[in-house]
Amino acid sequence: MTTKIRVHGEVPARLEDGFERIRREQRLPEAFLPAALAEAERAAAAPLRGERKDLTDLPFVTIDPPGSMDLDQAVHLERLGDGYRVWYAIADVAAFVRPGGALDAEAKARGETVYLPGGKVPLHPPVLSEGAASLLPGATRPAAVWRVDLDAAGRTVGADVQRALVRSRERLDYAYVQAVVDTATADGTLALLPEIGRLRLDLERARGGVTLPTPEQEVTADGDGYRLDFRIPLPAETWNAQISLLTGMAAAAMMLDAEIGVLRVLPPPQQGDLAKVRRVARALDVPWPDGATYGGVVHDLDPKNPQQAAFLQESKVLLRGSGYAAFDGEPPALAEHAAVAAPYAHVTAPLRRLVDRFATEVCLAVAAGEPVPAEIRAALPGLPEIMSVTGRRAGAVERASVDLVEAFLLRDRIGQEFPAVVIDVDARGTGGQVQLVDPAVIAQCDGALPLGERVTVRLATADPATREIRFTLA
Repeated sequence: MTTKIRVHGEVPARLEDGFERIRREQRLPEAFLPAALAEAERAAAAPLRGERKDLTDLPFVTIDPPGSMDLDQAVHLERLGDGYRVWYAIADVAAFVRPGGALDAEAKARGETVYLPGGKVPLHPPVLSEGAASLLPGATRPAAVWRVDLDAAGRTVGADVQRALVRSRERLDYAYVQAVVDTATADGTLALLPEIGRLRLDLERARGGVTLPTPEQEVTADGDGYRLDFRIPLPAETWNAQISLLTGMAAAAMMLDAEIGVLRVLPPPQQGDLAKVRRVARALDVPWPDGATYGGVVHDLDPKNPQQAAFLQESKVLLRGSGYAAFDGEPPALAEHAAVAAPYAHVTAPLRRLVDRFATEVCLAVAAGEPVPAEIRAALPGLPEIMSVTGRRAGAVERASVDLVEAFLLRDRIGQEFPAVVIDVDARGTGGQVQLVDPAVIAQCDGALPLGERVTVRLATADPATREIRFTLA
């Protein structure tokens, strides 16, 4: 499992110092260059160019974590005969970023927004990412609006995208959406979201796609100190993610038909890895019926179950090796994303991820029957390397941040014993990874560890300076 750290409230000073050290170690960009900032300010203040369809009458809403300001997506759902129509408005970042300009160059250097607990290093200046380009409620904004029609089973039967003006009605968070669904008080888009989301999840299971539970670690104030807990995503988050996923699949199909674009790809698992994961499933009593795909197996697993948590951790080997494939002409040999079990493209987060802006521009041109702009075509070949380099940096920041927070919260508990679950063992049988429930920590542990079993471990090391945490079997 992958974990992300969220710190609620004020970040302790010692933690803030540690995050600043991580910034320096990973050479994260500092403030935006003056030329890029000036360009962003001018773009935010300038009137929009070009014709756009007025879709401000559609009651779009955004659904994001509480407090989010960089709002990439707004959704409106409606019934269409026996099926559905999905309207998905995506922030039109290209309306503000000039190809070849200072802002474009800075975005290519950053690649993606990097999130740290209590702060972030944004892809674009806040005047755009949290202002003029963000789909904030009550504001008329430029957007690339996808219209995806689904049949009664949730299958895509048609898709189009166009530039438009939209106005989001509300900024909602996942907890609110889940609450109105659970209390049967949802209407309109929020009533259809679980209906469409569940249909899409059924289709994902049928084609062999994979959605893994990905718990987040949350740091909250607890008296005079802090505590660390796991938070499992709400069903509303999964339903919302399915809307983004179906849009990415529609974009990939459009680019493949036009023989130009950039895809998010993941090779199928190696047979040796698949055989190993099947053996782990048997050892941990995780059901894997004959004929079932890996995606079908993990759909119903509960990360709170010790044996299933261990299986999810061990099976991550099947989802490694994702990347991007740009093409202009014959599509790449690897054009699918194994976890999606279909061709897929990143187009729904252009405020936070560079590649989405370019993929969206390709789709807009294709949908309009126009040539892909020369500057977009010229940039495609370099995108996979940019996203690879900046993605590795973002991943390193995430891992270091998790290690720092865990070490900080355990620093005064050396020698204490904790109940834990063994979720990984090394090939030599001399150690592995354990998951504590309270506090919510995943760390290395020395000893002969029984995979998937409950054990008692003793904290041997917790050093915020080195971000090292180590347990021994008690």
